[in-house]
Amino acid sequence: MTTATTVKTEYEAIIGLETHCQLSTNTKIFSNSSTAFGADPNTNIDPVCMGLPGVLPVLNEKVLEYAVKTGLALNCQIAKYSKFDRKQYFYPDLPKNYQISQYDLPIAEHGWLEIELVDAEGNPIRKRIGITRLHMEEDAGKLVHAGSDRLSGSSYSLVDYNRAGIPLVEIVSEPDLRSGIEAAEYAEELRRIVRYLGVSDGNMQEGSLRCDVNISVRPVGREEFGTKVEIKNMNSFSAIQRAIDYEIERQIAAIEAGDRIIQETRLWEEGAQRTSSMRVKEGSSDYRYFPEPDLAPIEVSNQQLEQWRSELPELPAHKRHHYESELGLSAYDTRVLTEDRSIAEYFETAIASGANAKAAANWITQDIAAHLNKQKLTINEIALTPTNLADIITRIETGKISNAQAKEKLPDLLSGISPEKAFAGLELITDPSVLEPIVDEVIAANVKELEKYRNGNTNLKGFFVGQVLKKTGKRADPKLTNELVEKKLNA
Repeated sequence: MTTATTVKTEYEAIIGLETHCQLSTNTKIFSNSSTAFGADPNTNIDPVCMGLPGVLPVLNEKVLEYAVKTGLALNCQIAKYSKFDRKQYFYPDLPKNYQISQYDLPIAEHGWLEIELVDAEGNPIRKRIGITRLHMEEDAGKLVHAGSDRLSGSSYSLVDYNRAGIPLVEIVSEPDLRSGIEAAEYAEELRRIVRYLGVSDGNMQEGSLRCDVNISVRPVGREEFGTKVEIKNMNSFSAIQRAIDYEIERQIAAIEAGDRIIQETRLWEEGAQRTSSMRVKEGSSDYRYFPEPDLAPIEVSNQQLEQWRSELPELPAHKRHHYESELGLSAYDTRVLTEDRSIAEYFETAIASGANAKAAANWITQDIAAHLNKQKLTINEIALTPTNLADIITRIETGKISNAQAKEKLPDLLSGISPEKAFAGLELITDPSVLEPIVDEVIAANVKELEKYRNGNTNLKGFFVGQVLKKTGKRADPKLTNELVEKKLNA
């Protein structure tokens, strides 16, 4: 009698992200109120963002510029003609009871960005993620719940309208992501891009970058998508990854148990490390969109578009390719160096000043990075200039100083002391005729150690080298010292 073998169904996740990115303008999208973070509640408000009778919105020109530049950086097609719409919904933090957004004619569509992951061997794995659309809109206010972080369980709620009217771009990806780590890397790359552009600080803790995840699962090989669930309330890239990983397992377990996945919005609970149901998801018809009657349509001329395109910086993905293919750096080094535009520019200035690329990368990603992390500084806040870093690297490579000497003097160099002053009187002794008598003197002074070495304890070579370095104040050339010590010990 034969028994049938049960084949376990394999599932894959279909993931897309909706990312709200706050633009770094000084004033709001349709009014002159400040966008400064951290102001006292309800102080950065005005009649326009509060929706008082008789007022009219006026589009902040900087918002349009930043939106178009972001669209260009994401390889999108920029609409020559677009418009604003009213999105109707009722909530205490929405003073007008509608939000000015863009619906059917967004400013940018059909783009992509490249994510890069590193495999176990350190090799880069690249993947293009489609961008469905990018559109401009205003933010809502903020509810502060007393006694709970959610409306449920709170004793009362307060409303802060400072955030109402803050300019946003919403960036919607194609459902091209397949795992939590891919989604987290997509969000990180998006933040790198807007920071390189200077259009947003991308600070998730302050709400400048907010990601909502749409996720469903389906058996591998099936073309039809499963039922989509939205996840909100993730305030870090690691939280995005963990929330997705949890939700994938939850949906697969529910399907295997014969339960039905419903289209809903769920919250990520950081403390419990799980998602929980918030509300049944609305559809676009629930918002009753119609064209915003108080704002004229937007037309971007070819001349204006090319002007903004010419102002784009080199973006992180292009820098990664350049560093890996032309400078021979590892995928790890390129990721660290391109994480922040100021670090990349520091590195490139050091290279232009004559530094070896690999040596400069090592100093920046290791010793300097450790100092920055410990002191909580940015690379622009240290006194060691990239030109002086190139000077240090050249001194090491030409044998004027050792790598150990440079590391020992690094705190002084970081505080602003010049290489000339830091290394004055520390030039390496590279002349064998000067170094050989010192080696002889050290060996003569350590007869017992010499006898042990010649009886087989060859590890004592390091002891003699160390004594020579100590006697010369670490000025003895390490390579030459090793050669002379070995020659004398084996004589």
